[in-house]
Amino acid sequence: MKQGKNRRLANIKTRRETGLDYVMFNLDLNTPFGKKQLKEIRPYYPGEEEELRSELERVGQMIEFVKQNKTLTDKIQEVFMEIKDPSLTVQRSGSTILSTVELYEVKSLLLQMRQLRKLTIEHDIGDYKGTHCVFECKMEGQTQSEEEKAAFRADEDAPAVNTVPEEYFLDDTEDLLDELDPRGDRLNTFYIYNEFSELLGAYRTKKREYELLIRKEQKQTREELRRKHGVHLTPKFDIVVARSHPDFEKIQSLEELEVVDQDYMSVTMQLKPTEKIYDYVNEVEKINADIEEEEERIRSDLSKKISAKADVILQNCEKMGALDLALARAIYSIKHDLIKPEIVDEHIVEFVDGRNLQVEDIIKSKGKEYCPVSISLKDGVTLITGANMGGKTISLKLAGQIPILAQYGFFVPAASAKVGLSNYMQILIGDSQSVERGLSSFGSEMEELKEILDRGQDRSLILVDEIASGTNPTEGTALTKSLVDYLIKKPYISLITTHFESVTEHEDIVNMQVRGLADCNFTLLNSEIQHANRRDRINIISKYMDYRLCRVDNKAQVPKDALSIAAMLGIDKAIIDGAKKYIR
Repeated sequence: MKQGKNRRLANIKTRRETGLDYVMFNLDLNTPFGKKQLKEIRPYYPGEEEELRSELERVGQMIEFVKQNKTLTDKIQEVFMEIKDPSLTVQRSGSTILSTVELYEVKSLLLQMRQLRKLTIEHDIGDYKGTHCVFECKMEGQTQSEEEKAAFRADEDAPAVNTVPEEYFLDDTEDLLDELDPRGDRLNTFYIYNEFSELLGAYRTKKREYELLIRKEQKQTREELRRKHGVHLTPKFDIVVARSHPDFEKIQSLEELEVVDQDYMSVTMQLKPTEKIYDYVNEVEKINADIEEEEERIRSDLSKKISAKADVILQNCEKMGALDLALARAIYSIKHDLIKPEIVDEHIVEFVDGRNLQVEDIIKSKGKEYCPVSISLKDGVTLITGANMGGKTISLKLAGQIPILAQYGFFVPAASAKVGLSNYMQILIGDSQSVERGLSSFGSEMEELKEILDRGQDRSLILVDEIASGTNPTEGTALTKSLVDYLIKKPYISLITTHFESVTEHEDIVNMQVRGLADCNFTLLNSEIQHANRRDRINIISKYMDYRLCRVDNKAQVPKDALSIAAMLGIDKAIIDGAKKYIR
């Protein structure tokens, strides 16, 4: 993925309003490395067209891989779901002795890398069900289900792409895994095993011998107490004696016992260590010191071995993140029927049957169909006119969504698309945050307009939604016309939505109009409206609305849907007729 130079294609608001952030948020990423790479993703800029074409080609290859290898893809994602990020631990391994927990984290990562190598290079899905249950699977003799085997065979029978691209193959770390797993059982656990050191094994054997001697001595003393005094100690060699017990004083005076706890009702006593036990305990403490020293030496040795392999481990982490991101983009592309945009050298944005992904998801969730939109933009000014409810703002955002997704290496929501790369993109649209900042809507617009004018450069994409709608129509019209005059001289693709019809009379602009209710069957629409409640009327009108754009060559032709919509929603006929007189 392109990391790019330290420059900004679009500000935070533009990324949000065009839907780039929405797409990134909805990618199914499963590793901390993939999520990190998504945060660091950078766009491609003019002059980097060939690099972007290669990137999009890789996305296409991954899409084909996912389509043909569903079972394998699922297995890879299962491994990804278990991966944690011990990269800081790996980096620290050269300067500190890692703890047992940290060594476990590294071993767990190496096991996951091993499984990924088997899946990506060998396509060996075996009876893998996640590293957390490897022991359980082996113990119970579980194997892959017949359904999984059949699905995987179907994957393997698919033509063309049937392997993960080699750029995602992990380097072999089996030698380091052998160091951390001297038993070779490949369980997702870690302990400083005796196999790490003969000396450690000898220490632990000796310690166990002394512990057995201590236990034997305690049992003998407990048996003598029972035989001589009738006192029965628990397996933990203690006894709770009630103060009301007739032999309380006698038991409390026994030299073999000592008080460890008491309250107003009872006393807890336990077996007092004998001289032999004291000697044995002292020996155990000495051995424990030797064990700790040997374990530290082993951990130090393992830490150095991890440090020696740190570059390979971290490089593998990068590859896992890249594969995670590639799979997520491919799966998202398949789910949302995205296509590869054609990257061209000239500065244009053209697409057929484009779909705003965020709006489409909402509409589909309600069981409705999305009306796609086609647009062709080049350097100069294009206006979109039409009544409210006509989807002008959604089309404006879509005109930003497709090129910004393309420049970030994503497939796009359209039947076909051509994109020429931009140096700068910005959308100027109403912002609810302006109220929180104490600005009027007009004041916020002017502040953002200044940023556009200050930062605009060659090959910019400027998207403006209803500028100056928050001020009086006379000044608003004048300001919009003047902005058009300014932008039309710039090497920008400028797309502006407006209600000010006189702006469309400019000779050098392209006027796109929302078809709206132009081809509507008003008889059918009115019959539905008459029997609908107030809330449903808007939904009914939306159902009949045609959101597609058409080019308007007659500069005097302006949309009249606003009056039709107002009438259907019950505005008094006298008001509608009066408005028509003013229009005439």
